[in-house]
Amino acid sequence: MTSKYILALSGNDIFSGGGLHADLTTYTVNGLHGFVAVTCLTAMTDTGFEVIAVDEAVFEKQLNSLQDVDFAAIKLGLLPNVAIAKQALDCVRSHAGLPIVLDPVLVCKETHDVEVNDLRKELLAFFPYVTIVTPNLAEAELLTQRKIQTVEEMKEAARMLHELGAPHVVIKGGNRLDKKRAIDVYYDGVEYHVLESLVLEKNNTGAGCTFASSIASQLALGASVRDAVSVSKDFVLRAIQASDEYGVVQYES
Repeated sequence: MTSKYILALSGNDIFSGGGLHADLTTYTVNGLHGFVAVTCLTAMTDTGFEVIAVDEAVFEKQLNSLQDVDFAAIKLGLLPNVAIAKQALDCVRSHAGLPIVLDPVLVCKETHDVEVNDLRKELLAFFPYVTIVTPNLAEAELLTQRKIQTVEEMKEAARMLHELGAPHVVIKGGNRLDKKRAIDVYYDGVEYHVLESLVLEKNNTGAGCTFASSIASQLALGASVRDAVSVSKDFVLRAIQASDEYGVVQYES
């Protein structure tokens, strides 16, 4: 570990179940000092859950403020639009050699086809510069532009994402394939590893953010990618088990 400092580029969840709250809590539980550059705010309005992108100039000032910090790893979460994504990509390129985890959040925008397609293209540009991408099943479908309904199709999607430039891929199946088992597929470009856990009848809000930030934490601590994924799978299961009405809980109360 080069330092105990770890960065998240992520959004604010107004209910604190996911987003930067999950990232920073996960970092702290792992004994790391978390930093965050906020990409967006959120609000619950009369029309539903709203994502409000941070002004580009404000986001740039945040990134510039952190350019001299010696980070051990970076996790990328919700990038609300193409402009913010481009700025985040510049940040990633300036930290070549660091473990970088990309959680390609797309599903909160899946009803806006044009915007999602533009953002999809921008997220694919990150792949050669990151260590691992962690899409859920819906995001993997959007990124590969194909349906995924079986474990074999998850493996094929992981292979496709690897061929698009991602060195390591883990696709989070959740309970969409099996209502009793949460199935994930990890691919390192050579071997596939299927990870399973029980589906808990608990609130899993923030589980994806926690999983990605846990992987980033483990990489910052010196773990291999495979071990980081395995440890994080178990960590998220415990966080879901401890969840409250607003989301997963990463710490023991």
